[in-house]
Amino acid sequence: MKQSLQLRTSQHLALTPQLQQSIRLLQLSTLELHQELEQLLSDNPLLERLDDPLDHSVRLLADGAINQGNGSAEAPQESAPQGEGESAPSAEADSYEGGEGGEGEGGDIGDSDWSDSGRNKSPDDEDSRPQLEANHCTLREHLLEQMRVTVAEARDRALMEIIIDALDENGYLEEPLEEIHARLPEELEVELEELRTALLLLQNFDPVGVGARNASECLALQIKRLPNVPMVTRRMALCIVEKHLTWFAQREFNKLKKALDCDDEDLREAQAVIRQCNPHPGAEFASDVSDYVVPDVIVKKSRNGWQVSLNNDVMPRLRVNALYASLLKQGKGESQMSAQLQEAKWLIKNMRQRFDTILRVSQAIVERQKNFFSHGAVAMRPLVLREIADTLGLHESTISRVTTQKYMLTPHGMFELKYFFGSHVATEAGGEASSTAIRALIVQLTGAEDPKNPLSDSKIADMLGEQGMVIARRTVAKYREALKIPPVSLRKSL
Repeated sequence: MKQSLQLRTSQHLALTPQLQQSIRLLQLSTLELHQELEQLLSDNPLLERLDDPLDHSVRLLADGAINQGNGSAEAPQESAPQGEGESAPSAEADSYEGGEGGEGEGGDIGDSDWSDSGRNKSPDDEDSRPQLEANHCTLREHLLEQMRVTVAEARDRALMEIIIDALDENGYLEEPLEEIHARLPEELEVELEELRTALLLLQNFDPVGVGARNASECLALQIKRLPNVPMVTRRMALCIVEKHLTWFAQREFNKLKKALDCDDEDLREAQAVIRQCNPHPGAEFASDVSDYVVPDVIVKKSRNGWQVSLNNDVMPRLRVNALYASLLKQGKGESQMSAQLQEAKWLIKNMRQRFDTILRVSQAIVERQKNFFSHGAVAMRPLVLREIADTLGLHESTISRVTTQKYMLTPHGMFELKYFFGSHVATEAGGEASSTAIRALIVQLTGAEDPKNPLSDSKIADMLGEQGMVIARRTVAKYREALKIPPVSLRKSL
């Protein structure tokens, strides 16, 4: 093949840095947005945040005098000079304030020190002093504290501390005592019987059941120490957890009654005793910190229907620094500062566009899911991303970014925006039912079932069919497993 040079023309879509930033900000969660904003604030001196705690502190002028006015706090209304071929953003992009106060409120700079905000409060007021978090006590610390007041000998304390260090987060001793004994140096001359004695003493500590080597032993330790339990019932409960715990977990009540030679009433009393026990005694000392979700939008009922509003607590209030902007306007700034001014204005514009898009999408969702807000999840209608995209004139990928990790606070609880989208199931009348509504119906049916005769997946499918929803048994099983509802054999009780 002969080589030759050819000239071709083609068109392709190029994403500008401003558009790339807009897309990135749109897909960030609230936490990620504020982290990104903190980095941008540290990199760009022309960008400042109005809702910063230091915004009301003392500010100094260029000559060292204390700023007593509000003039320097206001953002300039004129846009910075632009390069050739680049359009200048509008003057309103110089500031973005997500709070209710508006531009005038956000531009005020307090003339008092930050600590002056609590002068009018009583010394006994909770807000006048810092609120310190209580010290968290771990399981190890709790057990060591009991050991110090019950064990006197240093050797016995050392052996107990070895066993305490071998406990897992649930309070179980999963490592056999023989392996712990094998790890100890021979010169200490520790006997295996000494470790057994130390373990028996540890099993008398609080919480009850700590130091057990399996679930059966843990439950048995607790049953032995339960007060006001008849001897016959206590003996039967101990026999169940020590010999027939697998049958009890699988609810094989007929096998249990035959093995224990008892009737339903006796077995029911023993079951009530076992249910008072905690199979994970050390879990209450876990240091898991709850993750709190802050909503992006709030839905409230009003006279005109359901109203959607942005959560001002998660909306940053930004503006261009007035001092640097005035220097650039006078031609005293550098070219780098001019570029940073342009970046600050684009960020403010993209931030406004992000929250406007979230609000528009949320309003469209609420408009189509009015029945959900009025009657709950059973009234959810099928909804797909394309329906919202066509209504707002946006792309499906944009709707997907908006609804990911964005949360809506409703009278029924807090939900991710993606929760309101779901597939559909055909009905006998030719309509469609949302999969979310079917899940809610399954929860209602299983919650109202007879514990002695729970509903099977086939029976649930038949009951849904009576309501006009054509759904297969395997689909019911899939939804039930997604809802973490046990199968029919594990929901049966005496």
